Amino acid sequence: MMPRRLTAFRLSENLISRLRIAARKEHRSLNDYVETVLVDALYRTPNKITLEAMKEAEDVKYLETLDLDNFENYVASL
Repeated sequence: MMPRRLTAFRLSENLISRLRIAARKEHRSLNDYVETVLVDALYRTPNKITLEAMKEAEDVKYLETLDLDNFENYVASL
């Protein structure tokens, strides 16, 4: 288990209320929920492989034209 430090933040009542609701929906404590949200925000930056895949996905030359007249055949081929 990682060492923890008690920390205080000033947050709006509305934000705390919304965080409590979100934590309850996931059956988690407010502390655990907020910590998870913060960790997710820190590590959301895509790595090099993901960035390359995102760039490739945005490149028009890799797009295929979908023939809607033969859509059922296309789906069956998957």
